[in-house]
Amino acid sequence: MNELLRERLIRLLSEPTQVTNEEMQSAYGCFMKRVETVSQSELDYWENFRMLNNTRIDLVFIETLNRYEQGEKCPKIRLS
Repeated sequence: MNELLRERLIRLLSEPTQVTNEEMQSAYGCFMKRVETVSQSELDYWENFRMLNNTRIDLVFIETLNRYEQGEKCPKIRLS
């Protein structure tokens, strides 16, 4: 399972709760440290690539849901 998806930042972004700027900045800092740790781990290149790519896809999906909830008619999914 993708360990990055269990990070607090992902939960804050995907749950419909009020979040302070400080809380979001803290969660983002922890997430970036975790990404750095994963990127430098002993896992092989393709496993790291797969994990980071899956995380990116999930973040794009969360962004799309957020836009859709704000009234945008056709959410656009872009993976680049």
